[in-house]
Amino acid sequence: MLLTSMPEETAMAVEEPAARLDTRYSVEGAAPTSWARARQVLEDAEVYWLSTVRPDGRPHVTPLLAVWLDAALHFCTGPEERKARNLERNAHCVLTTGRNSLWEGLDVVVEGDAVRVVDDARLRRLADAYESKYGAEWHFDGRDGAFRHPTGGEVLVFEVAPTTAFGFRKGEYSQTRWTF
Repeated sequence: MLLTSMPEETAMAVEEPAARLDTRYSVEGAAPTSWARARQVLEDAEVYWLSTVRPDGRPHVTPLLAVWLDAALHFCTGPEERKARNLERNAHCVLTTGRNSLWEGLDVVVEGDAVRVVDDARLRRLADAYESKYGAEWHFDGRDGAFRHPTGGEVLVFEVAPTTAFGFRKGEYSQTRWTF
């Protein structure tokens, strides 16, 4: 079942999520990581890992680019790519980012449903966000319900608003769970 997002002007404001420290995986005296810090990691990251479910139930994981805008992560993909085909059948997915380091940084995992963005005004804002973050080689035009690459071709855009997110702070270890 393919979900599509509502136009930008009908989107509702998102409240700060409830944070809970999991003491089983946190050093003594640790405090929950703030959502503001996790959100900054989501905004600043360059590479994310998307996990989807294949039709036969097997997992599929792939790296991709994404932007944080309007309280959600957004990514794009070609309509025939495995991740797009997986999301047509099952919108549940996970996006992960962080540092490949044991002693420092914050890894963030976002669970949610991938919803197709088809509103042209939002697509133009997202295209601007992609180009601003990743440079002119990631220029898209947002029109007719998708990104359009200057060399031709349709690129589907998805939004994942977190339903649950996890933060894994390294060094002074802690695990925070945010519920939206």
